Amino acid sequence: MTPDFKALLQTKEYDFLRDNARFGDRIMLLALSGSYGYGTNREGSDVDFRGVALQLPSDLLGLTAFDQYVDTATDTVIFGFSKMVRLLLECNPNSVEILGLPSDKYMAVSPLGQLLLDQRHLFLSKRAVRSFGGYASAQLRRLQNAIARDALSQPDRERHILNSVKNALDDFNRKYARVSGRDIRLYIDQAVTEGLDTEIFMDARFDRLPLRECNSLLETLRSVVSDYDRIGHRNHKKDDSHLNKHAMHLIRLLMTGIDILEKHEIITCRLDDLPLLLKIRNGEYMLEDHTLSPEFFEILDRYERRFQEAAKATSLPENPDMGKISAFVERINRASIPEA
Repeated sequence: MTPDFKALLQTKEYDFLRDNARFGDRIMLLALSGSYGYGTNREGSDVDFRGVALQLPSDLLGLTAFDQYVDTATDTVIFGFSKMVRLLLECNPNSVEILGLPSDKYMAVSPLGQLLLDQRHLFLSKRAVRSFGGYASAQLRRLQNAIARDALSQPDRERHILNSVKNALDDFNRKYARVSGRDIRLYIDQAVTEGLDTEIFMDARFDRLPLRECNSLLETLRSVVSDYDRIGHRNHKKDDSHLNKHAMHLIRLLMTGIDILEKHEIITCRLDDLPLLLKIRNGEYMLEDHTLSPEFFEILDRYERRFQEAAKATSLPENPDMGKISAFVERINRASIPEA
């Protein structure tokens, strides 16, 4: 049974939406997110909300600042308008999807929120190739790591992790291409860590690498290995459900990215694709050995090729029109400040 979302929002748990001075009538958009937003919900699915709120006058003219508010008890995230704009400029998938829902998925839409929905096309650009492709690649690495955990010997798993780490390193190198004198060598050798036969080693040299970027590099590489290690001791029933969910979101991300590139449309709730997405989510492509079937990877290959073709053929601009977006942001911010 589908919850009454508007009634749910009136409960005490959500009082922060009314009592917090940043919210109330300053909320531009409040929408369903997660499985209820995508239309892939099942019995017992969590209810998630995502929203956008106007900046306070003191954020724009004074010394306060606001990026986002997270209420973990209700799985609610409210972005400040300024941060939302920054995310939309990069075609961040989790933010773009807030602007691509059917009307019944919005719990609140102010006049300025409607203006944001009407102008969503301003934020669509070829940056979606990098953002949606990057998110899809991250999901694929999670799938590959989970499957490899059960299918490969320890030395073979280590080689698999090395490939994932190299992919992550390529992403980092593209992001920080301006850093010169960079020399990183990743390789497998006899292990020095107890319990391993072989393991990955890194030799590295940098010239003038900012410390914060060094930390970002180490975190990027560590997260890949950490993600893999977390599934090193699997509860199959629980982890198979997560694996199916990752598989579904991988295909969904590619579908959404293709629509943006081909049709210049954001389609978050994918009603026409629900039969396939729910088959994946419900485990119909999961084999008895807890891996995904060849049929799933045929589907994945088909959507990856479509995404790559759409990326080459899209007529979207390389980057958003910053002049138009600046004028739009100024219009919203001026309207958010009461006349003196």
